Amino acid sequence: MKINPDVRRPADAETVAYVNAVAAYGLWGVLPLYFMLVSAVPSGQLVAQRIVWSVLVVGTAFFLARRMDLVMEVLRDRRVISRLSMSACIIAFNWLVFIVGVDAHRVLEISFGYFINPLVSVALGTVLLGERLSRGQCVAVGIAAIAIAIQAWGLGSFPWISLALAFSFGIYGFLRKTVVVGAATGLLVEAAVLLPVALAYLGWCAFSGTLMLGDNITMMLLIAASGVVTAVPLILFARGVQGLPLSTIGILQYLAPSLNFLLAIFVFDEKLDPSRLISFALIWVSLVVFTRDLLHRRAATVAAQKANAAAVAGTEVVD
Repeated sequence: MKINPDVRRPADAETVAYVNAVAAYGLWGVLPLYFMLVSAVPSGQLVAQRIVWSVLVVGTAFFLARRMDLVMEVLRDRRVISRLSMSACIIAFNWLVFIVGVDAHRVLEISFGYFINPLVSVALGTVLLGERLSRGQCVAVGIAAIAIAIQAWGLGSFPWISLALAFSFGIYGFLRKTVVVGAATGLLVEAAVLLPVALAYLGWCAFSGTLMLGDNITMMLLIAASGVVTAVPLILFARGVQGLPLSTIGILQYLAPSLNFLLAIFVFDEKLDPSRLISFALIWVSLVVFTRDLLHRRAATVAAQKANAAAVAGTEVVD
């Protein structure tokens, strides 16, 4: 009896999903290095370039794969277009803040923002969806609030980069959850929605003589690569999240801000003063509490499902 080599066992499929998810978060974690290389380009122009090249890269991939029908289906649904237009504006704002943070050598604040992002998402769920927080989540959010206050005190100013990134990405995730659209399809439609604005802004920069396209072939290629830099991690993430439990994804998501944190210290040479160290320590404690609660509730849900399945099976046997 021959075994079809193209049919993966469940364990193999989960391993592939795990590798994809780790690769996605790893690429997001080292993303500040890319923006450091193109720091000569003004932040606004870089966001506009990112939008244009995302449309070209992802659109070409869809065309070659003959999957443009998926995009046309989305474009015919006004409700979906409305939601994706909102999410497009939010993610463009997120991109802009991220690039501004890298340009200003404030990668520690970027790291802090993405560390608190899961807790912000929980808080948004409570406010927007009326979800009830578990005891563990309440403790985690409370500790995070103290950490944010200490971070603000240590900086001597409002930590707007951290909170802007955390809340914008949290709201983006909330909006995308309300639309059943694939990651790559959603990205292409979002970028297409923003394309006229991006082209108009780049045209205005060209007219005013401030457009930066790179003064050598290397810089031009790096700017063009912004589409690949945007699309590849998102596609890897989409493939990973489909084959892994949410609890695993919940833990893996801390890989990106951890790498951001290491880059801030060892590459961008940012100072980790005592107040910042305390705030990060509190965030890590809150994330341990949050993750423990997540795993506990996940285990309880699985146990309940098994118990229900066993009860149904027992009823069928009796019948």
